[in-house]
Amino acid sequence: MTLPWTAETWPIAAAMIPFPGRLPDGSPVQDAAPEVWAESLTDVADAGFDCVDPTDSWLRVADLDPARRAEFVAICRDLGLSVPAISTSRRSVIDPQHGDDYLAYSHRVIDTAAELGAGYVSFGFFGPFSPAQQKALWFWTEQGVKNPDDAATYKLAVDRIRDLARHAADLNIQIALEMYEDTYVGTARDAVRFVTDVDHPSVKLNIDIGNLIRLHRPVEHWSEMIDLCIPFAGYWHVKNYYRIEDPSGLVMSHPAPLMGGTINWRHAIRKAIEAGFDSPFLVEHYGGDGLGICAENRDYIRRILRGRTIRT
Repeated sequence: MTLPWTAETWPIAAAMIPFPGRLPDGSPVQDAAPEVWAESLTDVADAGFDCVDPTDSWLRVADLDPARRAEFVAICRDLGLSVPAISTSRRSVIDPQHGDDYLAYSHRVIDTAAELGAGYVSFGFFGPFSPAQQKALWFWTEQGVKNPDDAATYKLAVDRIRDLARHAADLNIQIALEMYEDTYVGTARDAVRFVTDVDHPSVKLNIDIGNLIRLHRPVEHWSEMIDLCIPFAGYWHVKNYYRIEDPSGLVMSHPAPLMGGTINWRHAIRKAIEAGFDSPFLVEHYGGDGLGICAENRDYIRRILRGRTIRT
């Protein structure tokens, strides 16, 4: 089997979720001076990363004017950081209030990915935090927005992703749909159904099953999710959680490094590679020194990749 990268060159990007989207004075990072972006990106480079995903909960690169976007690119270049992908968060194209605006934004993300030389974008159908989620220590312990059980809205979602897919195909960009609870890609079976309904070669699944394993409710077994979704796997967000299930029905979870936690990532990644997976990874972690854990997760993935036969 011939794969596009070696274990050492496989793109493994740092997520920017450890860095808040607002500064201590409450002003948005979006409006900050480039020196502020450089400070966070320097931390990423100092942690040993050579790839970064400018996750839009931190900075909406697609909404920067050309001059400021050029400054962002220059900072990354000077730090030795490439941008293999751009991930979006809570900007669903079927949002009941902002769906049209988010669709236009998603098209700008695709254009920006092409401009930056990024071959991948990640979109999702998850909505804004609910008031309860905003107050919670861990937002996933409270109920969030649900996609409606409505055939017309489902069709709208399929149609809008196809619209984005046609644009992405023209620019040689691959779309990955992020699995997330209570959305049209909120279980393995629903995700496979949705990507099959879209039926476009530029659309894959971001099988971010950590989003599901952390839920305080019954979920599919992680290995079952992997088995069902691997044939459709694209740009991949990876993280892990400790999950405890009490016989009484009580479920609790907590963020974990990839090598710990409930999901056996060695098994999952090896199965994906054997099935022909050929997209970058994004490492994420909530809580504590999130960037430090992401760096350890990156190194762990490289060790797994070294155990496979990878040829260029």
